[in-house]
Amino acid sequence: MLPAFPPVISFAAVPRENLVGRTLAGYTLENEVGEGGTSAVFRATHAEHGLVAVKVLREKLRNDRTAVARFLREARYGERVMHPNVVRTIEIGEASPGMHFLAIEWAKGDLLEKYARRNTPLPMQQVADVVTQIADAVDAAHQVGIVHRDLKPENVMFDPDSGVVKLLDFGIATDTDIAPEQRLTRAGFFVGTLMYVAPEALSGELVTPAADQYSLATIAYFLLSGCLPYTAKTPREMFSQLLSQPPIPLNAAKPGVRFPAAVEAVIMRALAKEPTKRYANAVEFATALREMIGQPVEEERVGFFGKFKQMFAREVQD
Repeated sequence: MLPAFPPVISFAAVPRENLVGRTLAGYTLENEVGEGGTSAVFRATHAEHGLVAVKVLREKLRNDRTAVARFLREARYGERVMHPNVVRTIEIGEASPGMHFLAIEWAKGDLLEKYARRNTPLPMQQVADVVTQIADAVDAAHQVGIVHRDLKPENVMFDPDSGVVKLLDFGIATDTDIAPEQRLTRAGFFVGTLMYVAPEALSGELVTPAADQYSLATIAYFLLSGCLPYTAKTPREMFSQLLSQPPIPLNAAKPGVRFPAAVEAVIMRALAKEPTKRYANAVEFATALREMIGQPVEEERVGFFGKFKQMFAREVQD
């Protein structure tokens, strides 16, 4: 039996700390560009580092030891993962007692989620390029024993002018060899975003790099079709579908949008419920996808008029 979701409870609004215009440890915060439940992100300038992004732990959480531990863990994970497709960590510090901050490179472009919402379905070659870069980034994390656990378009920056991808946010990442007593997520509770989370993560147990591959395949599915592999309308329904139903085949995702069978096969293999049935790693998945891009759509899917056009073209050439 699935757990019931708690009722929504309203609280009186609490005035938020206004940091715009302030200078923290040499970083002048120009404007707020993002926010989450635990921190706010600012566009900032620094005399030495130039334009940067600064993430600051929210005031209400500065005495919460778990929140502080999560924030510092994210910062240290980002520091460990050094790759051209991962935002570079510049500095981890404490501007004043409890005011922890993280300064990272300023990534050009926009969130991949925003770009995709405006432009999906994306060209297959562009999807292959994006997926390859994300795969390389998460592989760099996996090589140092870190599973991201929250791969989704909202955690990826994309610059359409250069085509460069930058992976963000190791906020809920974890070490693959972390001891149970060091975990910040209680056993039996999962972390991540339901629309992109791997089924095995729902148990709340420590996941492997295969979970990141599943999330990456979901991103690829979304970029190609503009849809997601499941059509649940509530968290409870999504939870149930992830556990009990297969994902919708890529070629059934959106009416009139078709892909080569080989491309669909690659995506669906990476979306297998059993981690052992996926590719050996995220890079292998991305490589298989890139290789299959450009494969012709099978003849039986062309239809009568498509076949007639092909026959006419051959006759003209003869």
